[in-house]
Amino acid sequence: MGFLDEKYLIRSETALAIYNVIEKLPIIDAHNHANVTEIAKNTSYSDPWQLFAATDHYVWETMRKRGVKEEFITGKAEPKAKWMKLASVFPEIAGNPVYEWIHLDLRRYLGIDTLLNAGTGEDIWEEAKAVLKLKDKRPQELLNYMNVEAMCSTDDPIDYLEEHEQLNKAVKRKLVRPTWRPDKAMNIFSPHWRGYMEKLERRFNIRLESVKELVEALKTSHDYFAERGCVASDHGVEVPLAGNSSMEEADAVFKKAMSHQKLTHAECEVFMSYIFGEIAEMDAEKDWVFQLHIGAVRDIRDSIFETMGPDSGGDVSNHYLDILTPLKKFLNRFDDRLKVVLYCLDAGHQATLATVSRAFGHKVNLGSAWWLNDHPIGMRRQLEYICAVDLFSNFAGMVSDSRKLLSFGSRFEMFRRILSDVLGEMANLGQMPYSVAEKLAVRISYTGPKEFFGL
Repeated sequence: MGFLDEKYLIRSETALAIYNVIEKLPIIDAHNHANVTEIAKNTSYSDPWQLFAATDHYVWETMRKRGVKEEFITGKAEPKAKWMKLASVFPEIAGNPVYEWIHLDLRRYLGIDTLLNAGTGEDIWEEAKAVLKLKDKRPQELLNYMNVEAMCSTDDPIDYLEEHEQLNKAVKRKLVRPTWRPDKAMNIFSPHWRGYMEKLERRFNIRLESVKELVEALKTSHDYFAERGCVASDHGVEVPLAGNSSMEEADAVFKKAMSHQKLTHAECEVFMSYIFGEIAEMDAEKDWVFQLHIGAVRDIRDSIFETMGPDSGGDVSNHYLDILTPLKKFLNRFDDRLKVVLYCLDAGHQATLATVSRAFGHKVNLGSAWWLNDHPIGMRRQLEYICAVDLFSNFAGMVSDSRKLLSFGSRFEMFRRILSDVLGEMANLGQMPYSVAEKLAVRISYTGPKEFFGL
């Protein structure tokens, strides 16, 4: 078997036959961090660093691990110097999915089969720059080539979403939909929360003097997003919230925070739990999907956070978190009323979420192996466990969760190959007929998430 050949990640002819059925299916990506402004402008990428690494935390962290100085990762070095540093350490990160993703991107979308290393970095740089000048390598054309049918970006409640409308008009279809992400409004513990309240006031020309008025402002935003095609909200929490605080309790905390008084951890939780529940009520009313990303312990490396801020590559998992106690209360409150997708960062939580999904029926489903699990090992383990405990037919589907445009291609290819191999193995072992395995592959890859999210 050769590197990234037709049997990449596939161990049998049965699995290869399944993959051949789903390989070219349209991509439904219900959660990503795509730069909609960049795609709407549709300007050619300037160089391979911009396309492959400038926004990719996975790349940054592997470079740091090999001792590359921050100047050549997120610092002020020129893009070519950064690329050459990446090339110099690239063979040393083999085994990490970044090694496969970037080579997949080079091969599948730029037609460059050369292995990236110190000796080839400059040649690949020049060849990639030349290819990226072609009109069919601009963002919109690349999305069309990758057969992306629908993508849901991640957006703040105060966003106007003008770029979404501009992009959809340009491509003459509803390619991109917004996703409503209210974390900044809910995270009252953040030193930036009070400033965000001021942004909400300006955005909706209101004065926030009570938690009721805050909820009304969020409802206005929620309606605005719905009018522009939104079908889901998204929530990043370290542990789930029960959603069972009263409005009176939350209002007292809100007014205390607005008057710049320090809050206790318990008070923060009261407020957040109330807002969490109110948002879920909005989603249930509109039949949106409530996407819950659980378990990210944020920004643990002080030097990175203090110099570059959040979302710079300092987040980890923690299997000691109690996710079941609050999740049980929340799901019981919304039992059979709210479509929920559960994602977890720590592989150790996968079993709990699979059994929770099984217990709560067809509206509570598992999302793809997320973040530190979105690699061949994590995907395979999750898929094997899902089919044994929950149901393949209810899997919410693969999502790229990426800021990098080519992730729609490389990450979905990796997932579909792993899926084909898992189903092919089950067919070979006599656990299901081939015909059933093939239909499941199509459902998991395309029709299932399209139906569940209403895309």
